[in-house]
Amino acid sequence: MAKDTRTRMLEATALLLRQRGYHGTSLNDILSASGAPRGSLYFHFPGGKDQLVIEVTRDSVEKVTQRLGQALSAEADPAVAVHHIYQAIGRMLEENEFTLGCPIAPVVLDAPTDVPELADLCRSAFQEWIGLLQASFVRAGVAERRAHALAVLVESSLEGLMVIARATRDRAPILAVADEVAALIESAVLGTGRLTRGVDATDAKLTLADR
Repeated sequence: MAKDTRTRMLEATALLLRQRGYHGTSLNDILSASGAPRGSLYFHFPGGKDQLVIEVTRDSVEKVTQRLGQALSAEADPAVAVHHIYQAIGRMLEENEFTLGCPIAPVVLDAPTDVPELADLCRSAFQEWIGLLQASFVRAGVAERRAHALAVLVESSLEGLMVIARATRDRAPILAVADEVAALIESAVLGTGRLTRGVDATDAKLTLADR
């Protein structure tokens, strides 16, 4: 079934934003990539480019939030869950030939302060993702303060690693850091006495690397 004009514009904008950011994506680019008639933009999006970008970004954030929540709830052990997240991101980058990373990072780097709603959306997205990670660590028994620091570490390392992987066209850095971060999380959980694997915290890296 052929996609309607509005859907094509949303999909084209989502792709262009991930490639070029907010300022690098022009209305002409969106119309050209979507094959939409020139007069269709304001028909479907009376607020123009800003409304279109906000809708696309909100949808992208919701999808990432859903996937992250599912990944964290699928495993009782947050170290294993986080390890799987790193692996999934590595696969995603490889599948798109290292052309697309985080859907909101290019928007943030463009610093669209003249669109407050968009800036607020990006800020709240990171807060929500960090919050989901933190909640997972707290459920496993990690103290609130350390759980927050670990969550920020995971999110920031993923964002940086996506850039490195795209530059090197290699997911190996993501997989290497996955082992280290998962070992750190496992050590934090083991230190609470909530998990009993029969291994010392110093052996956690080997345990995770063998999974």
